[in-house]
Amino acid sequence: MHETSLAAGVVALAEEAALRERFARVKRIRISIGRLAGVELSALRFALESMAPGTCLERAEWVFDEVDARASCPGCGRSVVIASRFDPCPACGSYGLRPTEGTALRVADLLVEDEAAPPAARTG
Repeated sequence: MHETSLAAGVVALAEEAALRERFARVKRIRISIGRLAGVELSALRFALESMAPGTCLERAEWVFDEVDARASCPGCGRSVVIASRFDPCPACGSYGLRPTEGTALRVADLLVEDEAAPPAARTG
């Protein structure tokens, strides 16, 4: 299951960012997944939640955004939305579309908590 290795990469990326940027933990992580990325969302979520304890991702909110797949058509030159790599162009019917978007998984953003943040001031 390649979702396990993808999850390990996401955890490593977040841990490296925490060290480099000096934050305590991730409150929310947004992951963009292209419709042609070949990722099973439930398997990825399970792997991430299994690996998060003891890392900066422990107790993080997971947000997953699906990204439409787009392709360039060699027949008509249009950029079109597709559901499969093997779809014909919806504009002209040509085959051989070249995917241009929606083939990757990426960490889009992190909302982090700074461990060095001072406590709220009290007035009294």
